[in-house]
Amino acid sequence: MTSARAGRVRRIAAFGLRTRLVLAFLLVAVVSAGTTAALTYREARNAVLASSQDTAVVSFREQVETLGTGLPVDPVMLREILFVMAGKAKPHPWVVFAEYGSLRVSSGENPTSTVITPELRRTALTSSHGSFQRVVSGGTPYLTIGMPVSVRTGADSSLSSGLVLFAVMRMTDEQENVGALLTAARDGALPGLAVALVPALLAARSVLRPVRELRGAARSMGSGRLDARIEVRGHDELADLARTFNESAGELERSVDELQQAEARARRFASDVSHELRTPLAGMLAVTEVLDEDAGGLDPDTARAVRLISAETGKLAVLVEDLMEISRFDARAAELNTDEVDVTETVRKTLHHRHWGGRVRTELPDGVRVRLDPRRFDIVVANLVGNALRHGAEPVTVRLSVVDDMLVTEVADSGPGIRPEVLPHIFDRFYKADAARTRSAGSGLGLAITQENVRLHGGTVRAGNGPHGGAVFTVEIPLHGLPAVEEATA
Repeated sequence: MTSARAGRVRRIAAFGLRTRLVLAFLLVAVVSAGTTAALTYREARNAVLASSQDTAVVSFREQVETLGTGLPVDPVMLREILFVMAGKAKPHPWVVFAEYGSLRVSSGENPTSTVITPELRRTALTSSHGSFQRVVSGGTPYLTIGMPVSVRTGADSSLSSGLVLFAVMRMTDEQENVGALLTAARDGALPGLAVALVPALLAARSVLRPVRELRGAARSMGSGRLDARIEVRGHDELADLARTFNESAGELERSVDELQQAEARARRFASDVSHELRTPLAGMLAVTEVLDEDAGGLDPDTARAVRLISAETGKLAVLVEDLMEISRFDARAAELNTDEVDVTETVRKTLHHRHWGGRVRTELPDGVRVRLDPRRFDIVVANLVGNALRHGAEPVTVRLSVVDDMLVTEVADSGPGIRPEVLPHIFDRFYKADAARTRSAGSGLGLAITQENVRLHGGTVRAGNGPHGGAVFTVEIPLHGLPAVEEATA
C-alpha cells in the first residue's frame, strides 16, 4: 500500500502544474514554429518553382512564335530548328520534341518522350496559347511545355499548322533548393524550441510562486496557525486569489477566536457554577441523610417526598461533581497520579464498593500489574459498568486481558446493543440516544469523562456491538514497558 501511494505521489509530481505549464508553453511554441515553417516552406517552394517555370514557359513561347517553318514539314529542317531551340533553353537545358501527324522528331536521342502526358498533348492541340505540366518520373521532377505552331494567314490572323512542339526540362536544381529550404526550416525550428524553454520556465515559475505560497499558507492554517497570510503582488488573477485567501483567512481567524472565547466563557461558567453549588449541596446532602434516617417514622406521603428529595439531591451532587471533573479536563488541569497496581484487584474493588458483585460477571486473570492512576481507572470501569446496567441488560461481563503491550478492558452487556446512528455520538456530552427521553438516571457526562480519563493514560476507548447482540465498550491502555502479566500458579 505504501509503495503504491509513493508511486502515485511520484506520478503526480512528474505531471504537476509546473510540468503541465512548460509542456503547454512548448506545445504552443511547436505549433507556432511548425505552422510558420510550413507556410514559409510552401511560399518559398512555390516561388522557386514558379520562377523557373515562368522563365521556361515564356522563353519557349517566344521561340515558338518566332519559328519560321513552312508546310509541308521537312523532317531534316525541323530537326535542325529543334537543335537551335534546345541551344537557347533557359533557365536549364531542355529537350525539344516535335509532333506532326505521325511524324516524331526531337533534339535528343529518342524521337518521343515518356514524360509528356496524353493530357498535355490534348491541351496543346486545342489551346492556341499552349500549356505546361510538372511531372515526376522515376523520382526526377520535370517541367513539360506544349506549344502549337501557327501559320499566319494575314496581318491579324493565323491558322494552326498541326505541328506541336514540346519542351521537357529537368527541375533537379529546384528540387535540391526546395530540400534545402525544408532542412533549413527544420533546423531553425529546433533551436527555437530550445530558446522557448527559457521563457516557459520563467512563466511557470511566476505562476507557481503564488501557488506554492498558497499551499504553504494553507498547510500552516491546517496546523493551527490561523494568522498565516500571503503577500499580494500585482493586480492579476493570482493577486486576486491571494487577496481572497487573505480575506477568508482573516474571517476564519476571527470566527475561530470568537468561538474559542465563547467556549472559554462556557467552560468558566460551568466551572464557576459547579464550585458555587458544591458548598450548599454538601449541606443539603447532610440534611437529606438525616431525613432519610427519620423517614421511617413519618407518614407515607411525607416519607415518599423525603426520599424523592434525597435521591434528586444525590443526582444533583453527582452532576456537579461531573461538571467540575469535565471542566478540569477542558482547562487542561487534570493530572495523573500513577502507581503500579494490581488491575484485577482494582476492578474487583470497583464492583464490590458499588454492590454490583451479583449483577456482573468477570473474566479477570490474576497478577495483571500496570502503572496507572487507580482513581481514574476506577471511574472508567464504574462508568462503563453503570452505563451497561442502566441502558443494557444483565448479565454484564467485564473482561481483562493484555494484547500487544496493551491493557484491554471490555465491558459487555446483554441488551439490544447500540443503534448505528448513535455510535458516532456515544461519547458526546449530554447526548441522548432517545430524543423522547428528557432526562436519564446519570448526568449525561459519564462516557465523556471516561473517554477523557482514557486519553489521559494515552489510551483509546471505543463502542460497538457484540456478534450476538449487546453493547461492547473496549478500553486499551498502553503498558509503557512495565511488567504486565505475572501468571498465577495454581
